Amino acid sequence: MMTTIRKYLSMVKFSHTIFAMPFALVGYTWALTSTATPFDWVLLVQVVACMVLARNTAMGFNRWADRDIDAANPRTASREIPSGQISPRAALTFVIINALLFVAVAATINRLTLILSPVALLVVMGYSYCKRFTALAHIVLGLGLSIAPAGAYIAVTGTLDIAPVVLSGLVLTWVGGFDIIYAMQDAEFDRGRGLHSIPARFPGWGALSISIALHLVSLYAVWLFGRLCALGTLYWIGAGLFAAVLTLEHLLVTPTHQKNIGIAFGTLNGIASLVFATFAILSMVL
Repeated sequence: MMTTIRKYLSMVKFSHTIFAMPFALVGYTWALTSTATPFDWVLLVQVVACMVLARNTAMGFNRWADRDIDAANPRTASREIPSGQISPRAALTFVIINALLFVAVAATINRLTLILSPVALLVVMGYSYCKRFTALAHIVLGLGLSIAPAGAYIAVTGTLDIAPVVLSGLVLTWVGGFDIIYAMQDAEFDRGRGLHSIPARFPGWGALSISIALHLVSLYAVWLFGRLCALGTLYWIGAGLFAAVLTLEHLLVTPTHQKNIGIAFGTLNGIASLVFATFAILSMVL
């Protein structure tokens, strides 16, 4: 049983939940503090459950849709579906169950979260087919993860406001930027298979320049969110650390030096997310 669970957790890269979950908690906390809504453990569990279920649906569907592509790519051939650890049918069943549970949990929160739940699923699942026809797949991935903070705000308030939209914009451009860096390692494979990505279309510094531009927009969103919410010193310390981590990420990866892509993509962005969220939340509650 535990072996099976580990296979599914590995398939959906559960550890990567660290990217969007902290931003969802920032959106949740801002909703509470800006509207003077009392803290509710049940609602927090519902928000976290929606996050996990939506991400399981997205990643499971991605692995299912890309199973033949993954099998042809030496870097991904050992993934659970192409390697035979999880059958395509079992993976699709996993996706359907998580999608239904996501809608069910969203329905228990409020009317707007229920109405928007199919839209969220359409975005996070639609990403899996984007690279077959557009190099903007990185942006669609960012859009999928950017739903988290806005969704958490809607869960608390039943409405949407400019501040969580800015926070979602931060996530969209941040994720899109670091996904471009991650995709550099498959640029040649993508070109050979007729797949689309920014590194495949704009090799080397072209792709990295677009990634840097997106991250500059992210930093503007960090500044704008802090100003809109009138947050204090703790927030700006977190913002500075977030900017420092993004800078380090771009110093570690160049067109001729890609061995640090794993560190830049996984480790540093996980740190950036946790640090930013921790200082932002502390600033809000203190």
